[in-house]
Amino acid sequence: MKIAFLFPGQGSQFAGMGRSLADSSPLARQTFEEADDTLGFALSTLCFEGPEDQLKLTENTQPALVAASTAAWRVLTERGHRPDYVAGHSLGEYSALVAAGSLTFADALKLVRQRGRYMQAAVPAGVGAMAAILKLPAGTLDGILAAAAEGETVSAANLNSPDQIVIAGHAGAVARAMELAKAAGAKRAIALPVSAPFHCSLMAPAQQQMRAHLDETPFADLTVPLINNWQASQITSGVDARQGLYEQIPNPVRWEESVRALASLGVTRALEVGPGAVLTGLVRNITPDITTVRAGEAPDLESL
Repeated sequence: MKIAFLFPGQGSQFAGMGRSLADSSPLARQTFEEADDTLGFALSTLCFEGPEDQLKLTENTQPALVAASTAAWRVLTERGHRPDYVAGHSLGEYSALVAAGSLTFADALKLVRQRGRYMQAAVPAGVGAMAAILKLPAGTLDGILAAAAEGETVSAANLNSPDQIVIAGHAGAVARAMELAKAAGAKRAIALPVSAPFHCSLMAPAQQQMRAHLDETPFADLTVPLINNWQASQITSGVDARQGLYEQIPNPVRWEESVRALASLGVTRALEVGPGAVLTGLVRNITPDITTVRAGEAPDLESL
């Protein structure tokens, strides 16, 4: 039986995340303390208590999720659980690379803190938007996006599952795409409460700003193969890990393909290592071949 560890991305955060782990595990508590020391502020308090409006700020959300996911992974490792493969959804790829031994925890925290700031600053507030399109008929997406653009940017941002695609771009183009998707037979088109249009070409300024930070950060070769977001392919080298984090910023997250790649490699079990159960639901919608369970809080780990 092959096992994958899956690490969630932005949108899985909630005030209170990681608290049960820190209360029950000295190793988890130490992980949050390390995050506080690395960043120079009480990230742990933000995770455990909120407030929600501060936790939702991208520059805070990203290191908070990496800290909570790393704490859960360390406790799993302490208890003898080991993955055969790792993968992370967008931001979660940083946590996955920590678990694979390519990035240090401190370096991952520093990188995502900058990543969050650059992504937030890349597009002025109100200019961009994102939306989830549910159960869009196959073969209609490209035509919808082309018709909705009208000289603006709108593209697929997260190819999450057969029933869920997230689009991103200029607010007007996203709104037009939502209406066209519903007219084409989509079950729902839902505007997402995000602060910037992630994983589209409007993120090019953030990508360029991250280049120097990624280049100056050491990336070791991976001890566990990772299925990356950018290509949905297996990588094991530090060079490929760094390039993948650079390329993922303006490019779509190919999550459905990533999960199918894991299934093709013989993975039959997966643990969602971090807050929430977003990835558990997506995997269930993608393939019946992989059983996924939550492993982000103390009660989850006890049930394993």
